[in-house]
Amino acid sequence: MHFPPPLDSLSAIENMVLEKYVETVNFSRGNEIFHAGDAPDGCYIIDEGVVRIESDKEGSDPDDHDNVLAFLETGTFLGELSLLDRLPRSATAIAQSDIVVRRISFDGFNALVKDFPQIGVSLVSALGRAASLKLRSTTERLDNLIGSKFDAAVETMLTKAEDAQREIIGWSEERIDTLLGALAMAFAEQAEALAEAAVAETEIGNVVDKTLKNKVASLGVFDSLMGRRGYGLLDHDVTRNVVEMASPVGIIFGLVPVTNPTSTFIFKTLISIKSRNALILSPNRKALESCTMAGEIVHRVLREHGAPTDLVQWIKGRNSRKQVVTFMSHKKVGLVLATGGPSVVKAAYSSGNPAIGVGSGNAPALICADADIEHAAASIVTSKSFDHGLICGSEHNLVVLDSVYDSLVDALERSGAAVLNDHEGVQFALSAVDLGRGIFKEEVIGRSAAGSAAAAGIERPFPIRLIVVPMGEVDLDNPFSREKMAPILSLFRVPDFDTGLKVSRELLEVDGRGHTAIIHTRDEALIQRFAMLMPASRILINSPGAHGVVGMTTGLIPSLTLGCGTFGHTSTTDNVTYTHMMNVKRLAYYAPERLAQLNGAL
Repeated sequence: MHFPPPLDSLSAIENMVLEKYVETVNFSRGNEIFHAGDAPDGCYIIDEGVVRIESDKEGSDPDDHDNVLAFLETGTFLGELSLLDRLPRSATAIAQSDIVVRRISFDGFNALVKDFPQIGVSLVSALGRAASLKLRSTTERLDNLIGSKFDAAVETMLTKAEDAQREIIGWSEERIDTLLGALAMAFAEQAEALAEAAVAETEIGNVVDKTLKNKVASLGVFDSLMGRRGYGLLDHDVTRNVVEMASPVGIIFGLVPVTNPTSTFIFKTLISIKSRNALILSPNRKALESCTMAGEIVHRVLREHGAPTDLVQWIKGRNSRKQVVTFMSHKKVGLVLATGGPSVVKAAYSSGNPAIGVGSGNAPALICADADIEHAAASIVTSKSFDHGLICGSEHNLVVLDSVYDSLVDALERSGAAVLNDHEGVQFALSAVDLGRGIFKEEVIGRSAAGSAAAAGIERPFPIRLIVVPMGEVDLDNPFSREKMAPILSLFRVPDFDTGLKVSRELLEVDGRGHTAIIHTRDEALIQRFAMLMPASRILINSPGAHGVVGMTTGLIPSLTLGCGTFGHTSTTDNVTYTHMMNVKRLAYYAPERLAQLNGAL
């Protein structure tokens, strides 16, 4: 939204007088200026930078960005309603960049009105005009959401995608694989630079682990696609005389999360092109620059191999909720590939178009009496500290049998985990949790365990890689019982295996149903019982969660989109890949003997 400078209606002299009643304040990028529900303390004039306005969040998923209401830029009022009506803040304001503002406090405003009544009237008029313009803009946005208005930008991108997709439909498998191999190699060569860009822009995760993610999403995914058929003849079952053939879905609209922006970009590119589809991506607002960097690499390789660059497009500006919904529901979109927070996944499934979505993770890891404790502890710390805890399929809760509890705690500490005592647990909760909303603060999401521990005054004689918080019981209202997109784990002590099963199921019922469950044991019978009773799509055995779910330490298909099945109200339990991006036709030849066989059976 763009609004005229708020003080344009004041004369030069009036502006000079006003300067005596305001104070200049600086906010660093990511800092909260005020929070929804806060008592009002005046209003601000934005002189430099951009401010993000958000509604009050229901959860702490960094990808659930549907709560962004607007971006306010230089020359606009911020929080003027509270100066006018003196009511609590109705939204949260966050510095999108480093900003400089002038603050008009209640005391300053009252002094101005007393000393210069006429200037006070002019200022109130300017405040009212600013509030009116924002209301008009909000009304227009609401009308756009309710109505199905034509969007020229959407139509243009879709038309280009159609043309590009038709151009590659006849490419041979060998030519497609050559293109995909070049894309994967070019991306892997820039893996570290892309990771650096993503961390700098989003301010979450770390460069080393995001570099590995980029390589897995490019070279690892390409290895799973190479030599396989993504179009045309797939199989001929001679016994039944049924032939299977693959056709593309056409245009795929994909969401790119802030947690894995560049790796998701190349992953969705590879699986879409393999199945001869065009792809339009919608990056999270907080990852536009790094996604554009990824997109430019993709376009360069497409040009070098004679492929149309419009085969892969992305929204390069701050996408609006309306525009995303317009793409999702457009008749030219064949499939929506939704990776992100709960609200955007729900929107994808409500779009009227076929969709594949994912759910939140909250994996319980059950540590049995016969587990290899040293291996389990090392796996847990390696996994949950990976990219500062931003892998939804990593461990979120440890459920440990009493007989090995102390041994595991010792092993966790040796691996770099700070297992908190009761006092430290309270101390950490007070530091890391927004108690009013019952969610983790933004400052701990995707940030290092060492930094979060230091902020809470927690120290250890070793570098802290992971924070482990012992808990009493599973509690729906306790954020430690839910998904934790940070290097933070809850720890539950149970007397026996059956109680461990019960607690693990309770945790998945609270959050993460359908995603992943983990067990550490050597007993195949226990593995089978655990697998049958867990409402999860991936059951990992003796594997680190973050690495296992994406096929780095297991035989699962390398993927950055993990289905949760009907357990989690999604459409598949699979690790999503190119086979989900195509329609499979079945040619069934006339076989009169089948009728005779059926009659005989009846």
